[in-house]
Amino acid sequence: MDLSAEAVSLQSWMTGIRRDIHRHPEIGFQERRTADLVAKHLAAMGMEVATGIGGTGVVGTLRAGTGTRTIGLRADMDALPMQESSDKPYQSIHGGIFHGCGHDGHIAMLLGAARAISESRDFDGAVHFIFQPAEEGLGGALAMMQDGLFQRFPCDMIYGLHNWPHLPLGTFGVRPGPMMAAFSTFDINIKGIGGHAAMPHTTIDPVIAAASLIQSLQSIVSRVLDPVDAAVVSVTQLHGGSAYNIIPDLVALSGCCRYFSDLNGQKISAEMIRRAQMTAAASGATAEVAIKEIYTILLNEEEETVRCADIAAAIVGEAHVVKDHPPIMASEDFAFMLREVPGCYILMGAGDPDHACMVHNPGYDFNDEALVVGATYWQRLVEAALRKP
Repeated sequence: MDLSAEAVSLQSWMTGIRRDIHRHPEIGFQERRTADLVAKHLAAMGMEVATGIGGTGVVGTLRAGTGTRTIGLRADMDALPMQESSDKPYQSIHGGIFHGCGHDGHIAMLLGAARAISESRDFDGAVHFIFQPAEEGLGGALAMMQDGLFQRFPCDMIYGLHNWPHLPLGTFGVRPGPMMAAFSTFDINIKGIGGHAAMPHTTIDPVIAAASLIQSLQSIVSRVLDPVDAAVVSVTQLHGGSAYNIIPDLVALSGCCRYFSDLNGQKISAEMIRRAQMTAAASGATAEVAIKEIYTILLNEEEETVRCADIAAAIVGEAHVVKDHPPIMASEDFAFMLREVPGCYILMGAGDPDHACMVHNPGYDFNDEALVVGATYWQRLVEAALRKP
């Protein structure tokens, strides 16, 4: 691999930061220690530093030359509310919270790149290093944007990166267009008339309606959407009743939907509402449906995707960049930033025999060997996008 000499020299420094953050994880909008650490490092590099954006977000700005072009590089900072099963010396000191998605590594890589770039200054324009809170389903990207992120720190282009243990260390995966799915949640309350289970004819049983509705929802993808379009509708919760011999008057269903086009999202929502109301009505019950989009579709802009793929290929070799990586049904709130500013989100391989565990698993740990690869990628991307005249 053609790694940056500056990034290589920072391997131990990045590893120390990564493991310190791993040891002290913080969940979304509570990343105060992490944000303070990031801000102090950025300030030590001579950057303009802004804190408290969208809650606990941090932005460091570095300028060089006379160019007016600007680039945004984003890393997420929050940990997951889950228990770590690792016995590493730097394991989480907070029970039920740990960096099970590698955001500790994302922070360390971007700080390493920031330090390398601040020392070399081999670019012309402005770089905004964006450290975002609350990526894990709490809306940190939108919070930063609603707090004036792109008004205060205008970006001509913006980029994100995620470690991916399913790709070998020393590889990258990317694609233009839909890269990751939208994610919506739904809550459906079916209301009937409860009563004694020995006299069901005196009730309107919401359990029967709920059972029929669960079956019906499973055919939305297969019978409403085009067969070539990928989507998922999953009922993940079912609550109702309090005793063996009582028919309840309310049953609640909850779940989620994922899809790769706004039109399919609209179709799924409309059909879900229609089926819930009609299925409930068939039993004499009523249904209330609430659907909320948590993440939008992550869409990579084609020109920026080509740029990112070319940068990655220059580092790891053309054969080690998957330029048509299959879309991923998981979701990412960087998608909201890409709706405002053209850019690209790329997967960086982090897997090897010791790091085969996928993210969001209690046994996961970020692969520290990937830190130099990620920092090199960020540095080379800035140098290419803001090339000196």
